[in-house]
Amino acid sequence: MRRVFVVGVAMTPFVKIGSRDWTFPAMVGEAVRGALDDAGIGYDRIQRAAVGYVFQPSTAGQRALYDVGLTGIPVVNVNNNCATGSTALMLAREWVGAGLAEVALAAGFEQMTKEAMAGPATRPAVTTIDAHLRVMAEQYEYGTAPMTTQFFGNAALEHMKRYGTTPEQLARVAVKNHEHSTRNPLAQFQNPYTLDEVLGDRPVHGPLTRSQCSPMSDGAGAAVLASEEFVREHGLEHQAVEILAQEIVTDDASAFSTGSMVDVVGAPMTRVAARRALDTAGLDITDVDVIELHDCFSINELITYEALGLCGEGESGPFAESGATTYGGSWVVNPSGGLISKGHPLGATGLAQATELSWQLRGLAGDRQVPRARVALAHNLGLGGACAVTVYAAPETTDIRGAGDQ
Repeated sequence: MRRVFVVGVAMTPFVKIGSRDWTFPAMVGEAVRGALDDAGIGYDRIQRAAVGYVFQPSTAGQRALYDVGLTGIPVVNVNNNCATGSTALMLAREWVGAGLAEVALAAGFEQMTKEAMAGPATRPAVTTIDAHLRVMAEQYEYGTAPMTTQFFGNAALEHMKRYGTTPEQLARVAVKNHEHSTRNPLAQFQNPYTLDEVLGDRPVHGPLTRSQCSPMSDGAGAAVLASEEFVREHGLEHQAVEILAQEIVTDDASAFSTGSMVDVVGAPMTRVAARRALDTAGLDITDVDVIELHDCFSINELITYEALGLCGEGESGPFAESGATTYGGSWVVNPSGGLISKGHPLGATGLAQATELSWQLRGLAGDRQVPRARVALAHNLGLGGACAVTVYAAPETTDIRGAGDQ
C-alpha cells in the first residue's frame, strides 16, 4: 500500500430531521464542494468515489454527485449501517493506496425518518440483527423503545450490575459531550446540560435518558484522499493528514457466545480493530492525542474506553468522572460533541469524524482545538456488524512511526 493522505474535508451542519429544506443531492453537494475547495482542486480531478448512506434507494450515490459533476467516474454505493461513512473512507483509501487512483472521494449522508428507525411492524424470522436479538431475548423482555436503544440500554444495565457503574457516571459522558458541542457551530445541539438535567431528562430505556442518546439527524460529510505524489506535486504538504492505519472488522463468535450485551453491542469488534490499527501504525493508545468515538449512547462511550485501552475493564465509570477524557485530561474524546450532541446522520458520521480530526490535526478546530494534537483516532461502529478504527497523523509529521516504542 502506498501512503494515503486526507487533503480536503468538509461537512454540513447536522440538523434535526426535516428541519432544513434541502434535497439529498444539495446536502451532499454542499459537503463535497467544501472538501474540494479545501483541497484546492476541481471535481474533474476525482477518479473514483465511494458514497455511503443507509436510508436511501440504490444508486443514490450517483444522484448525489451528478449535480457536482458528470465526469463518468466509477461511483460505489456503500451501506454498512452506522459504520457506513468510515467504510466509504476505507474504499477510497484502498483505491489510492493500491495505485488505482491518485485522487478519490469519500462522501456520506443521511436524510433520516422516524419510520426508518422504528423498523418493521412485524419481526421477520431472519434480520440483520437476529443473532443479536437472540442473546438479548434470553435475558430481557422486549420494550417499547427503538431496538438499538434497547440493545445499549440493556448493555448499560449489565455494566452497572457487573462493575458497579452508576447512573451518574453514565450521565457524565453526556454532560461532557454536550459541553464540547457548545464550541461546535455545526453541531445539532449547542447547549450545555448539567448532571441533574441529564439524569432528570425523559427516560428512554434502562438507565438511559434522552440526552444520553444520539438524535435522528440530517447531514453530510466528505473527504478527498490523495497519494503522496499528488500531495507533493500540488504543494499540499501543509494540510495533508496521513492515514497511518485503518481496520474494519465484523463480529466474531465471542459477540454471541458469552451471553453478554456488552459483547453484543460491539466491544469485541472494537478491541480487535483498535489493536490491529495501532499495531499497524506502530503506536500505542497513549500516543494518541484526540479521539472521535461512536457514542451513539453514553454507555457505548464507556464500553469503548475499555475496548480501546484508555482504562481497564470495568473502570470506565470512575474514569469518566475523573476528567481524563476532556480538555486538560489524558485524551480529549469527542471534541466535536460526538454523536450524542453533534448528531448522528448514519451515513455521514464516519466522514464527520474524519473532518473533525483533520481540522484538529491541522490546528483549525477553533475554540475546541486540542493543543499540540499530532495523532488522532476515529472509532465508528455499526450493529450487524462493523467496526472501523482509523489512525491519523498531523501534516508534516515525519517521525511518528515507532513513537509508541520510545
